[in-house]
Amino acid sequence: MPSNTILEKKQQIVSDLAEQIKASPAGVIVNYQGISVENDTKLRKALREAGVQYKVVKNTLTARACAEAGYSDISKDTCLNGMTAIAIAGNDPVAPAKILKEYAKKIETFSILAGYLEGAVIDTAAIEALADIPSREVMIAKILGSIRSPLYKLANVLQQIVDKDGKADAPAAEEAAPAEA
Repeated sequence: MPSNTILEKKQQIVSDLAEQIKASPAGVIVNYQGISVENDTKLRKALREAGVQYKVVKNTLTARACAEAGYSDISKDTCLNGMTAIAIAGNDPVAPAKILKEYAKKIETFSILAGYLEGAVIDTAAIEALADIPSREVMIAKILGSIRSPLYKLANVLQQIVDKDGKADAPAAEEAAPAEA
């Protein structure tokens, strides 16, 4: 029978993890089996730079934290088996999916198991689709480009009209100048 201090520590881990999951817009659970130390270090660095928290927590504690956060579909019965880790998104809900999908392609034994997005549990296919979405910056650039495009076309057409009228007036002015002299 575990001591009260151990139980209190585990309860604290579960409540802290549940709060982080509740506060985040998205998260991904992966099976990290077979990843080398070098690749794991690179993965953790990429996730940290993207503002993603990556944690290896016991499956039972992760299951309890997910249930406490409202994601009871993520459990030991469904996906929390073997060597699992959880990546909790910061501001960008797409970041963990993008980075983890990249590593899942590189390493055969590394796999995406499940995740959550804005209050709903999502499967591997949904996470991979989420990873294919362009980043926020790219989306904003595309929107701004599509807004600016008609304005540039209008300005170009107006400039061509002005240039055409200016060229049409220029020969008439040149012909008038020698006649005056």
